[in-house]
Amino acid sequence: MSVRKVLAVLHRMCWLLFGVLVLIGVFTEPLLPFGLTFVPAGAAVIIGLVLSFTGPKDSLESRPAVEVDPPVTGRWSALNSPADKVPSHGTHVYGQTYAIDIVAEPEAEGEPPARPPFRLFWPLVRRNRDFPAFGAPLLAVADATVVRASDGQRDHLSRNSLPALLYLMLIEGDVRSVIGAHRIIGNHVILDLGDGTYAVYAHLQRGSLQVKAGDTVRAGQRLGRVGNSGNSTEPHLHFHLMDGPDPDSARGIPFTWRGVGVPANGEAFTVEEVEEVEEQVAPT
Repeated sequence: MSVRKVLAVLHRMCWLLFGVLVLIGVFTEPLLPFGLTFVPAGAAVIIGLVLSFTGPKDSLESRPAVEVDPPVTGRWSALNSPADKVPSHGTHVYGQTYAIDIVAEPEAEGEPPARPPFRLFWPLVRRNRDFPAFGAPLLAVADATVVRASDGQRDHLSRNSLPALLYLMLIEGDVRSVIGAHRIIGNHVILDLGDGTYAVYAHLQRGSLQVKAGDTVRAGQRLGRVGNSGNSTEPHLHFHLMDGPDPDSARGIPFTWRGVGVPANGEAFTVEEVEEVEEQVAPT
């Protein structure tokens, strides 16, 4: 077991211990003096900072980006892009140093309906079908083997208002973090691309997966659909490459999409639709 994996497990255990001590103190006699109750929380914070700020040994400049096909077709735009900053999401945890989020955009004004804008207070939440990304097909970025595939988690409503966003950041996100990486990335697929490179597709639509662990897939083959599961504010694809199959212990690897590059924050890009690869899976 790697050091990062051990730290990730300790991080969750410390938060769980803190929660148990607080609940015991509220409903019965405290097990520890008031000050000592917060020791596990302090340890969890320190461990979390270590995991967040400890990244890949190789810098973006010294390690060449792995070129793969884009995972979508149509018109999209980028958010939280490694073209603007590294780590792109402000943390190295879950191997997402060079991760990118992408959202679908209308091809033209009003076609299809544009993404609902962020609102300060109302509406608090929106339905997933209000977002053009929801249900969009996701494609394999290379010939690969499926090492993880999970799509049993629900697609929650959007979190694109201030109260809903605060709820996600201060309550729901923390609970998901304590439970584990699979609750953060939601429904997901992890592909083994070979040469120690793994591709992560996160926040997929519940029940949309067309592959399972052990299958081999061809570049361009459909894997599933964009959803809004896990630690997600709206339907979108979170994509990144990492050096191992376990997000708790893996480190991020830079990527570039063939014909697209790495779009910057707010940059729109279009991937032409090609004839979809026929499903060709074979258990390994």
